[in-house]
Amino acid sequence: MLALATRLGLANTTFRRNYPDICAEFAAIARTPSGTTATDAYSKVQANNARLRRDNRDLAEQLELAMAAIQRLSIDNGLLRAALHDARAVTPLPRSR
Repeated sequence: MLALATRLGLANTTFRRNYPDICAEFAAIARTPSGTTATDAYSKVQANNARLRRDNRDLAEQLELAMAAIQRLSIDNGLLRAALHDARAVTPLPRSR
């Protein structure tokens, strides 16, 4: 920690106070046993990849739903503007871009 704080030009306590999440990550790394086997590391990578794939799939589905909602709102907006224009018989001003 001290070396990282010094390299960033911060006091050790300032670094710990402003970046507690990084300090917690370093502490967790220091507590893990260094004798992990290659199979353990490989299984962790596989589990992480599976989680990332699930998250990616979920986000892609959410994105599709959001696009459909935006398209529907755009159509509704156009219909409502047309109905308002017809109801008021107001001459529309050109939009500036």
